[in-house]
Formats: sequence, C-alpha cells, structure tokens
Amino acid sequence: MQKNLMQLYKRALNEREVWMSRWKSAMRYTIPADDADIATLFDATASDAVDNLAASMYSLLTPPESLWINLVRESDLSPNAEIATSVLRAHLNDSNFYTSIHQCYIDLVVLGTACLFMAENPIGSSSAFSFTAIPMTDIAILPGAIFHTTSLPACDLMEKYPNITLPSHMKDTIKNNPETPIRLVQSLIGKDFTAWIDVGGDFENNIVARGTFETNPYIIFRWSLVSGELYGRGPVLRALPDIKTANKVVELVLKNATIAVSGIWQADDDGVINLSNINLTPGAIIPKAVGSSGLTPLASGADFDVSQIVLRDLRDRIRHTLLADRLGLLSDKEMTATEILARNSDMVRILGATYGRLLHEFIRPLCERGLQILSRRGLIDKISLHSDAELKYIAPIAQMAREEMLIEG
Repeated sequence: MQKNLMQLYKRALNEREVWMSRWKSAMRYTIPADDADIATLFDATASDAVDNLAASMYSLLTPPESLWINLVRESDLSPNAEIATSVLRAHLNDSNFYTSIHQCYIDLVVLGTACLFMAENPIGSSSAFSFTAIPMTDIAILPGAIFHTTSLPACDLMEKYPNITLPSHMKDTIKNNPETPIRLVQSLIGKDFTAWIDVGGDFENNIVARGTFETNPYIIFRWSLVSGELYGRGPVLRALPDIKTANKVVELVLKNATIAVSGIWQADDDGVINLSNINLTPGAIIPKAVGSSGLTPLASGADFDVSQIVLRDLRDRIRHTLLADRLGLLSDKEMTATEILARNSDMVRILGATYGRLLHEFIRPLCERGLQILSRRGLIDKISLHSDAELKYIAPIAQMAREEMLIEG
C-alpha cells in the first residue's frame, strides 16, 4: 500500500510539472510576488482585469449580502430542510469563507484551477467551519487522489500531530531549532487520509497520521477543462501571449521615451571635452575646441506612434478575454429593465459553461461537507443532497440563468 501511495505521489508531481511553468508565467504578469517580477512588469492591464473579474465572480456566485443557497425537501419524510439551510448559512457567514473564497477566485481566473480547504473548527468556536485557500503550487492531483505538500516549522508540526515520532536523524536538529522547516505531505485517496514527513528513505516510519474523511475537505474547482487534462484553463492562460506582448511593447515605449527626453549625444574627441564632467542641465556651458563641432545631438527614431496602435489593440483583446468589457457590476451605471435583461443574457451565455462546472465542483461539495459536519455535531438532522433534499442555487448568476430560460420559453 505504501509503495503504491509513493508511486501515485510521484506520478501526480510529474503530471503537475508541465503546469508549473505556465502558472509561473501567468502569476508573473498578473499577481507578481517578488521584487524582481514587479520590476519587470510594465503594463497593469491584465492585473486590473483580473481584479475586476474576480470581484464579479464573487458578486455573481457567492455574494455575502444575499441568500445564495437553499435546500428544498424531496418528500414529507425528509429532514427539516429549512432548518438545515438556516444553520448552514449562519455557520458560513460566521466563518472566514468570504475572505478565503475571494483568494480562490483570483487563482481560478489566473491559473484556471483553485483549491479551498474546508476544515472543522473546535467545539465552541463561532463557526463550525474554517477555510483556507491553498496555493495550487502546493496541490497535485490525479483521478480520485489529492496530494497537498506544505512546509511548516517543526514546532507547528508537533502541535498539529502531538503523537508523532520524528525520524531519529532529525531529532537533534529540531531540538536545537524548533523552527526548523519540515516538508509535510498530506494525501487523500478516496476517503483514506495519510500524512507523512517527506525526507526520503523509510516511508513507513515517517508517517505521522492516518484516518478517513466522510466528505472531501479539499474542494478543487476549475474554470474550464480540455479533454484529457486534470487542471483547468482560465482566462489569463488564454490571454497570456497578448499579455506578454503588451508588457514588452510598454517596456519599449518607456525606453524610447527615455531617449526622447534625455537624447543621445555625440562629441569630437578634441582633447577639450571631458565626457566624464558633462552635466546636461539647463544653462550648462560645455567647453569645446575652436573649430570643433562640440557636443551635438544624435537623431533617433523617436516617433513610435505605431506602438500605440498595437498596444491599444492588445489591451482591448486582453480586456475582452478577461471579460472586463462585458462583466461590469450593475452599479457601474443606471440601466433600464430591458438593458438589464440583455446584460444578464450576455452573462449567462459567457459564463454558462463555467457556472455549470462551478455548481458541480464547488457549490455542491461545499454544501455536502458543511451538512455532514453540522449533522455529526448534532446541530441538524442528517441530510443528504442525493435522497433527502435538493440543492437550490439562488445566487445572482442562477437567477439570471432562470430569467434567460423564461425569456426563451
């Protein structure tokens, strides 16, 4: 079993490897994390569009100010769905769900795949749920298998798993420095959970926890999917060629602007002009030899008007791919009822496939795990979305879809 688990883990890492370079490029041009990437980012069109699209997804899919989920009884014998709906909503509202899910929406737009970890809080907490947006660079997936790799201080590992036995060769190091980073791998194969310290060598003696989950705490959802691929493709990955080109064009425009402002100069090597002492400031007097041309400007191709045409076209395509020109918030301007209906129709058409996938991969698993945790705690009756109740998604985008169906009907 352990040998098969390690083989699956290595295979999952190999499957993810090709995506790592794509994700790195997508993040560099939209959500740069270090100073080196920020220093080479010259155009913020994609970054602005990502923020706008993530905010639109937040408002359309999981608005905190409205009731976006509802459970409806399948029969008179089913548990009280209204109570379950009320309790589920209350615990979601009291948790950190709305802050964490916005981070996931950014990952969804930029990377095409996002992961939300739904944990259970200790008894007595204000909410039964605790959410964490896990970076996709820490997640590797296979059909039916999820691997979560993270690094945490040894003291935190000991607190999380107090009964673990550390590898003998690490005990002295950790004793001297409790902040020593430890690489921890957590796997979920079906319902079977295994966590181990990834130090190579003896796998069996590095296992820190085993167990089972009734429902999957790792909620992984994707923007769109190509046949044969496990990871999703988002708008930024589709627009990445235009984003890179626009960034390069702006860089060249800025370089050309520097030349246009400061100029390029030439001077005769007449033994009088000392190039090290020349200061090009207003009113400066620069000595030159009699009969010498002195310091003269060198003509340059400062006219770069074609760049503005190219750049405008690139920015328009980036905004179009990232839906910035089609998905504005309703508060942006006043609209008539006809305009609102037309706009809603466009939204449903644009986001229809994505909405269907998110309903299946995100909303339903979220509700199923929430109901399972609440019923195990005795806060609600045990309720199943497969037999006891039906999930009614009533977020704004679902309402738009229903309005569109009514119009077509």
